Amino acid sequence: MDSKPKVVVVLPAYNAEKTLKKTVADIPKDIVDKIILVDDLSNDKTLEIAKSLGIQVAKHRKNRGYGGNQKTCYRLALKEGADIVVMIHPDYQYDPKLIKHFVSLIGEGYFDIMLGSRIRSRKETLAGGMPVYKYYANRILTFLENLATGHNLSEWHTGMRAYTREVLENINFAKNSNDFIFDSQVLFKAIEKGYRIGEISVPVRYYPDSSSINFSRSLNYGLRTLGLAVRYFITSKTKS
Repeated sequence: MDSKPKVVVVLPAYNAEKTLKKTVADIPKDIVDKIILVDDLSNDKTLEIAKSLGIQVAKHRKNRGYGGNQKTCYRLALKEGADIVVMIHPDYQYDPKLIKHFVSLIGEGYFDIMLGSRIRSRKETLAGGMPVYKYYANRILTFLENLATGHNLSEWHTGMRAYTREVLENINFAKNSNDFIFDSQVLFKAIEKGYRIGEISVPVRYYPDSSSINFSRSLNYGLRTLGLAVRYFITSKTKS
């Protein structure tokens, strides 16, 4: 990008009242042009706190799910004229101060997508609070997704990502699931279209106030993700 890109940060929020202020406070305002929070019908004070922070706020009239929330986030960001859209969970698991590195690597033309990987070593990841079953599920699914696509990403399941405008306009994310599998669907579509994906390590920090899905939903997510990988692999072999 020849000139300074317009950077919009989107926050898909659901019951984030305890961590929202900290997340927004750490977003580098000299890099980011606009912050948009989409509230997915929280039953706490997320919406009120967001409005008090002076950021752009949108509210769903009914709960649309994690993927449905992101769809609204990206539509609003593109409407605002974003060149780079950074998605970060407002649960403070991810360090917003690292946004500047995501923007730099995309803005200088190295990558079309940036991921914040929590997986650097097993010891560090578990010490940061990631539940053991989630760590191993993450590693297994990431391995299988890499195997299916021929990539070598260290983590497919991060909640801190950045995309160019072109990526979001060309992957037809509106047809993705409204559930948690949305993120994996985005990456499979991006890889299919040949977009370049980069990643940097981010600290692992699970807090009691951070959001998390339970074991049964995690299992369902894992099985659906596995199905995605298998379908992608079969389809890619058929095309070749």
